[in-house]
Amino acid sequence: MKKQLATLILLAAIPSFSQEKNTVPDADQEINELDEVIIQGNRLQTPFSESTRDIQVITQKQIQALPAKSLNEVISFISGVDIRQRGPFGTQTDISVDGGTSEQTLVLINGVKMLDSQTAHNMMNIPVPLSAIDHIEVIRGAAARVYGINALTGAINIVTKKSKRSTVIADIRGGSSFKSKEEGDGEGIYGGGAVEVTGVYGSDNQSQLFSLAQSNSNGQRYNSASKNTRLFYSGNYDFNADNSIQAMAGYAQCQFGANGFYAAPGDINSEEHVTSSVFSLSSKHTWGDFTLSPRISDRYGEDDYRYFKDDLSRGRSRHYTNALMLELNSSLKTGIGTFGFGLESRLEKINSTNIGEHERDNHGVYAEFKSNLSEKLRGTIGLYGNYNTDFGYQVYPGLDLAYLINHHWKIAASIGSGQRIPSFTDLYLDQRPGNIGNALLQPENAWNYEGNIQYQNGNLQLKTGYFYRQISEFIDWVREDASTPYSPVNFGENTMHAIYGRIQQDFELGGKQSFGYQLSYNYLSPSMETSSGIQSKYVLESLKHQLVAGVHYRINDFSLHVKNRWLQRELANAYNVADVRLNYEVQNFLLYTEITNLFNASYKEAGAVPMPTRWFGLGVTYQWHQG
Repeated sequence: MKKQLATLILLAAIPSFSQEKNTVPDADQEINELDEVIIQGNRLQTPFSESTRDIQVITQKQIQALPAKSLNEVISFISGVDIRQRGPFGTQTDISVDGGTSEQTLVLINGVKMLDSQTAHNMMNIPVPLSAIDHIEVIRGAAARVYGINALTGAINIVTKKSKRSTVIADIRGGSSFKSKEEGDGEGIYGGGAVEVTGVYGSDNQSQLFSLAQSNSNGQRYNSASKNTRLFYSGNYDFNADNSIQAMAGYAQCQFGANGFYAAPGDINSEEHVTSSVFSLSSKHTWGDFTLSPRISDRYGEDDYRYFKDDLSRGRSRHYTNALMLELNSSLKTGIGTFGFGLESRLEKINSTNIGEHERDNHGVYAEFKSNLSEKLRGTIGLYGNYNTDFGYQVYPGLDLAYLINHHWKIAASIGSGQRIPSFTDLYLDQRPGNIGNALLQPENAWNYEGNIQYQNGNLQLKTGYFYRQISEFIDWVREDASTPYSPVNFGENTMHAIYGRIQQDFELGGKQSFGYQLSYNYLSPSMETSSGIQSKYVLESLKHQLVAGVHYRINDFSLHVKNRWLQRELANAYNVADVRLNYEVQNFLLYTEITNLFNASYKEAGAVPMPTRWFGLGVTYQWHQG
């Protein structure tokens, strides 16, 4: 460990960069840009600087500077967010927030839910490449009032670019571990590459984004090859200052070797094909202080799991899911504050070889009120009412308060509640003699209480806080011993005490040099009702410690970025992963090289899949901006 730390310190002294010229601007400029970000996922859209709860925003400039090849890897550096990849380089990922399960976190694109009613394993199979993202919003805590069902522990909203200027970004990259392939897995070395192109046609009254991404890899161990294709479109057209229309469409197809994903060691020759598509059409209309925003959207998914990829006559599971979503959001500005109210419906269905055919509808209605209660006190209160055709009625209130002590200090507190509807896999799966669902399951319900204090002074930002979460009817997959199948049950109560802290600072050193650092730590202490002798999947995966540290240094057109993650889960050994990226910019081109897992750590994030050893990468990005 001492050698690793010494190496990181030495690397931090090497001259280095910024993603586009002045991509790492002076600290005050970067803070101002962040303050101007509008939190899009909230039904009452709020400037980041006026947020009354703990929301993290990762901008495109920050994304570009990270040593990351996929959206999954970008999110892994966010405080409190736990990424558990079954396949490397964006193949398949479980995502959770603050020690929850992957089923308890909601992922959205431009406010449209990517919720997969079959399983959360497919929620991150989304069509948006990194170059199409404007920023990522992470809201922590139970958030039914903001996002509806299944935002039990938090939500992640991916917001794509919109611009009045035309731009083109093209990126091509490749990499390898330079390790020879295993016997029976072909010849050569393990490696892969990707290409993505994103273009935005912009003018004063419209913005049209198109992107295409393709990545191919022959894997990082036996039967881990993958092919990923992503197509995405997002458009906005302003008829005038008061009326506009928005559209979004995307398609993602992934094919990958699933060795060790679900049933190791018997699944060594398994393969999975996952396809998903999303479509959304919305509009926005304003009459004075009243705004109305209807939206219709649809998410379709196919999951074809082949236990024996060379024999499709046995061990094959096929799932087809669809969710049609209808929303009507509105807001009214008054002298005492802003009111928000609306309704939504989600119509879900599945046709599956081992889950069966099922349908259910979910209808929700919400009301919110946001106000500056005094010169220094801000607050938001709201209520979400939900009716599910399988589980009946529920109501979920929430309250956020923030007090500005002075120009530098702010304290905030929030109380939120939420619900997680069991997936169709939870309820109806029949893989006898393998895993078996439980049709008697009830929804999970949560209350989340949080308080934090924030300090900001020039280029220094600091936040620390504590939260307590209580989940009733907690769902976990359990079994008595290895000879019996896993099956989900409502355990009763799951509680979580946690503390967190984040600090970041940037310095302009003069002579076109800059230096900065970021540090975050999360400690989580879960408690769950269990029976003696019962084996639990959740306890094995629950996050306990997370430390993320990073430094960056720029001089002229060179820059260096170092990121380090140290994690420990409840019943597993801790592991440490360090990543490094070196950049050089020349005119409209950015040349970069990176090393991920610098110290060659051996670790697993999910299933029985060892993550890649040390990996070397090279890439070039071309960027063109109109004007």
